[in-house]
Parts: sequence; structure tokens; C-alpha cells
Amino acid sequence: MGTRFPAVAATCALSAAVALTASPTAGQATGLADSLQDVRPSVFLDCATRSCRPEYFRTEVGWVNWVRLPAEADVHLIITSQATGAGGREYRLDFMGTGDFEYEQQALHQVLPTATDREVLDGLVRAIGVGVLHFAIRNGFLPASRFREIAEHVLSPDAGTSPGMGVVGAAEVDDRWDFWVFRVGGGAEIQGEETRRTVQLSGNLRASRVTPELKAIFRGNVDSDLREIELADDSTFRDRRTDWGFNALVAQSLADRWSVGFRADLRRSLRHNQSVRAEATAALEHSFLPYPEATRRALTISYEIGATHRRYVEQTIYGELEETRWEHSLEAELARRERWGDIAINVEGSHFLHDIELYGLSVYGALDFRITRGVTIDLEANISWVNDQIYLPAEGLSDAEALLDLQQQAQNFNYGIEASLSFQFGSIFNNVVNNRFRGGRWW
Repeated sequence: MGTRFPAVAATCALSAAVALTASPTAGQATGLADSLQDVRPSVFLDCATRSCRPEYFRTEVGWVNWVRLPAEADVHLIITSQATGAGGREYRLDFMGTGDFEYEQQALHQVLPTATDREVLDGLVRAIGVGVLHFAIRNGFLPASRFREIAEHVLSPDAGTSPGMGVVGAAEVDDRWDFWVFRVGGGAEIQGEETRRTVQLSGNLRASRVTPELKAIFRGNVDSDLREIELADDSTFRDRRTDWGFNALVAQSLADRWSVGFRADLRRSLRHNQSVRAEATAALEHSFLPYPEATRRALTISYEIGATHRRYVEQTIYGELEETRWEHSLEAELARRERWGDIAINVEGSHFLHDIELYGLSVYGALDFRITRGVTIDLEANISWVNDQIYLPAEGLSDAEALLDLQQQAQNFNYGIEASLSFQFGSIFNNVVNNRFRGGRWW
């Protein structure tokens, strides 16, 4: 795997790249791009994070050739991200040379939870510029004379700082919050027609403390729903329910690839016939790959065991109004993101300890595969075998509860399959951005 950009040896390149990607005007960027037609590298962007804005990147980093096919690129750029303990995000950028270019480098860019979309995008633009410029210099795309020309053309005093800062440790800062982050929120939604009305109210809170060795997350929520529907006989169907939940997770690093976790959950779920559900579990997880690489590739297996106490609204199909049961589960997950596409597989199985015939098994898989130039296939499938619904009410469901999905129904299995195939052809270059008629009705 690659390493972070050298902080000393690449100082000149990083400074110029930051200035380059933060050029004051689009006109200057366009002029510079025109002057570099013969030396600029071709880049394929492979980004699936929520902050990906290909048009913005092409506009702000206009001195490279942005191509639409991996086979046409000199460097393949993969961008992934994960949440930080403070509620922000850490972006990982992998720059991989293609064809004759044996090159692989990584960069990390972190953003605060208070950052605006523009600040996030500008930070990513700087990080992309730093990485691509480093690749261009290392592989002879930018000779010294042209590099100086670029630096002199776009260097500005407010270009910013290098983005590859990595994770801040507790000993490096004086944090009066001691890495604790708190969030409180709420919302309301009202929808209606002449014969029906829906009112939804919600509130939530979250407290977390995340360090490289310890993760502690505490969450709570309250949801109130009101649904009214006028029926054909002029009567009104009305359903009002309030659910709430509180849960906590504490995970501790045991070694480089081992972690132990403890989870507690207390909630009310009328849809699952439970006025109170209290759960406490312990878990052990092993990662076959280094945890820092999880945004690109991950292979983990985890075991969880614990007890759950349930108090039911109605008597269950097993004649219970209240019970405590032990349950354990085993889960394996594989995820990879490569030049040819993405793959994710998750398998989870569980059963109650008092009766192994009460079990659940689920399998999920997703594949995004580039078959050949311009041809991509997307597949997603899941299937679950269900035989552990001990909470089902003995009296069954009313027609309204079944039609409006107000109550969980008995089932032996459920599944879902999605597939799509796309073929793209035409010009291999996609540098042009035209922002006219941007409204949704025009595209």
C-alpha cells in the first residue's frame, strides 16, 4: 500500500498544488489548462462518497484531463470516507498509476462537522490537486520549467494549508471537551390530502467520544406518529403511536486487529408488540486487515452474546406477556473497492440459546463491476430466513394493520434483488462543465 505524501521532500510540490487548486477565478484556471494541453496527466475519478461533485472538481482542477474510462487514465483516483469521532469526516484519496506508471500514494483529508459544503469541496479540491501534481512531477508530466510556470501563475498567499494531517491524538491538543461531542435535534413533518393526514414528530440526542483506542456512543430518540384516513363508509381510521429508544455502545481496542465491545439497548416498539425491550450484549471482533484500510478493503468477523428482556403489549404466539431470553450471533463482512469496481458481502446468523430452532440467517451481497470499457453491471441481492419472531401477537393482525404495515407480520423468509446494466460511449474526455439550465426539469 502507498504512504502519505512526504511532508518535507514534497513541500514545494504541495504548496504549489494547493495554490493551483485554489486559483482565484475560473478564467485563470481555464487559461492555465489551455497552456498545459501537451503535458497534463489524465485522471479517472472513482468516488462514491456523499461529497463527490465531479463537475466541481473538473472546474477547479482544470489543468488535468478528466477522463470517463479507467483504461484512458494515467492515474486512477479512488476517494472513500468514514465518520470521525467529532462528527466530521475523514477522506482517503488513493492515487494509483495505470499502464506503464507504477505509482501508488495515499493522502488523508479531515473536515470538521461544522464545515460547509463549500469548505468540504474546496478541501477535497486541494487534496486532489496535491496528489495529482505529485504524480505529475514524479512521472515527468511537469518538467521543472513548467512546474515553476504553474506555481508562479497560481500561487496566492491565502491558498490554505496541506490537507494530509491525519488523526489528532489526545496528547497533541488541549481539548476542554476531552473529545466528547454532543448533538441534539428534532423535527416535524405534516402531509395531507382531502381524505388523509399524517403527522410525524421526532426528537433525538447523541453523545460520543472516539479515540484510536476507544469508541463510546450514546443515542436516544423519540418518535410520535399520527395517521388519519377517511374510509368509504364516512368513518375515520386513526392510529397514534409513540416509540422511543436509548442505546449505548462502548468498543475497546485489544490489539491491532482485535476489539471488544459492549452494547445496551432500551426501547419501545409497538410495531414489534413490545412495550419495553431491554438488551445487554458483549461482542468480540477480529479484522483480518488493518483497521485504517477499512474504507478501501475490510474483512471482519464478530461474535455477540447477550440477554434481552421483553414486555409485550399483547400475549405472544408462545403465550408470553413477559420474558427474558439469551441469544448469540456470528457475523462476517467483506468489502473491497478496487479499480474494477466494488464488492460487499455480509453474512449473519443467530439463534436463541433456550431453543436453537428459533434462528435467523441473512445474506447480503452487492457488486458494481466494470465488465469492459464503458460497460458496467450493478447487482444487489439479499435474503433472510426468519424463524425467531417470538414477539408476534397471538391474535394476529387486523386488515388495517396489515395494509398500512403498522404491525410486523409472520414470515419465513424475505428477499430482494436488483440488477442494472449500463453502456457509455463517445468522447473519452469530460473536462467541460456547462451550468446553464441547471433545474431538475431540464435534464
